[in-house]
Amino acid sequence: MGKNQHVVPRDGQWAVLGAGNSRATSLHPTQADAIASARDIAINQQSEVVIHRPNGQIRDSNSYGNDPFPPRG
Repeated sequence: MGKNQHVVPRDGQWAVLGAGNSRATSLHPTQADAIASARDIAINQQSEVVIHRPNGQIRDSNSYGNDPFPPRG
């Protein structure tokens, strides 16, 4: 399983940041663009996307790997 991808605000843009990294993987003008990029990386690495609000709080997360807590069907 790869690193979780975080979508965070950075310098008026939105950055995709691998967990534990200080350098952004990519920068995007909108949060939606950054989420799409992070989603592609997470699917490839079977990891999770963690979406942050402009104030840094976690807004949402989506798992694209083996989810340890799958929804009950």
